[in-house]
Amino acid sequence: MAAGTGPEVRVARGEDGTIRIATGPGLGHIVSSYDDVTAAGPDFTRAVLDVAGAVLVWPVLGEPGPPVAEIHDAGRAQQWLWAVYGERVAATVHEAGAGQPSEARVAAETPALAGAAARLGFAHWAARWWPASYPDGIAALEPDVLGLETAALTHRCQQLFDGLGDQPDDCAADLIEEHRAALAPLLRWWLSSPQQAYPARHLDRVLRLLDSAADCAGLDGTALRRLRSALDEGPEHGRSGAPADPAALFTRQAGYALAAGDAHGAGGRVIARGAGTSDWRRYPPGLVDAGEHAVTWTARALGARRQIEVEVVAHVSAPAGIGVPLVAEVRVDGGPPHRVPLARRDDLWTGRGDVDRTPAATPSASASAPLGIDVGVLLPGFDPGAGTDARAERDAIRALARRRLADAVLAGADDTHDDEPGPHDDVREPLLAETLAALAATSEDY
Repeated sequence: MAAGTGPEVRVARGEDGTIRIATGPGLGHIVSSYDDVTAAGPDFTRAVLDVAGAVLVWPVLGEPGPPVAEIHDAGRAQQWLWAVYGERVAATVHEAGAGQPSEARVAAETPALAGAAARLGFAHWAARWWPASYPDGIAALEPDVLGLETAALTHRCQQLFDGLGDQPDDCAADLIEEHRAALAPLLRWWLSSPQQAYPARHLDRVLRLLDSAADCAGLDGTALRRLRSALDEGPEHGRSGAPADPAALFTRQAGYALAAGDAHGAGGRVIARGAGTSDWRRYPPGLVDAGEHAVTWTARALGARRQIEVEVVAHVSAPAGIGVPLVAEVRVDGGPPHRVPLARRDDLWTGRGDVDRTPAATPSASASAPLGIDVGVLLPGFDPGAGTDARAERDAIRALARRRLADAVLAGADDTHDDEPGPHDDVREPLLAETLAALAATSEDY
């Protein structure tokens, strides 16, 4: 796809020699650090990609556009700058690296790799931040399908990487090895789909990129050999029977029904109930349902004691039967935090502990006054610490996920979709995992 004229960007060299490319609202702000560039919202609103000599950042919310870049090695970055921003921006960065004017505005271009890079950044974002929630009706993404498409996109974007080992996102071979269980069902999906349909064309692109990536990395195995053979022979050669149900091809957790009742209740008099905070930044993906009210609590009076019970809705893929040290952080009347260990029970993480309301901590509180309780959930060792509340941003991310799933349903039914710009060149196109999730959600109790 030929490069087109894009928006204006600002190239600035900082005092530390780092060169930054600002886009959008950042144009009018002289950035002095990477923190300034990325300060416009919580980290779950940004897609980030480590590339040769730089870090690229895209806003997940809003219209697609060129990324913000922090370039710490202009020489290494020259191999891809022209393919993401165009030749004029690449030349300006080269001049800034050589000590020429420290600030300049220049019109960017939109080469083919720009869209593919944004799509790769979004795939990494989805693996970390996709807000899967049963109560909110946002289907989870199949991790192996997402992992394989991320591998395909990484191979598509190899120009962004230089193999020096300091770019963790240059991981196509590792992703194929980790998620190769999805190769066979993806191939069956491709073979069973009408080839004029959008999903089949999308699958064809992804599978061919995976085959090329595996070949370049020297990977082998039965699934990869079958993939190569099927791609050589074409889908008509392997087609048989009625089209397969894509959702049925992949292993999915079934019967996700929230546990009900209070079988584990500790007795006592209920003195307060409430909802806590589920800050996505405080635990890894795949543990906690992303719903805003996934955390609930009940405070009870047992004689002179005050006890709190915490329930957290588990993510559909949350591990059961293993010791994940997830905890609830409880603050009473603004006092110091107290951690309550949580254990997996059915579709919930649950825990119970005494709450301390000492006169020293709350000198103005009486034993009979209502408790002021704040409850959050975190994974010790992973937790970066509580930040400012980001409810509006979380709601915006949920709206984005719902919109993308709705678009994926429409794309899945489209048999006239233009092959250009194609799903590897436009971040707005649904990922395979999104298409699969949308198809599954139409047939499941979501």
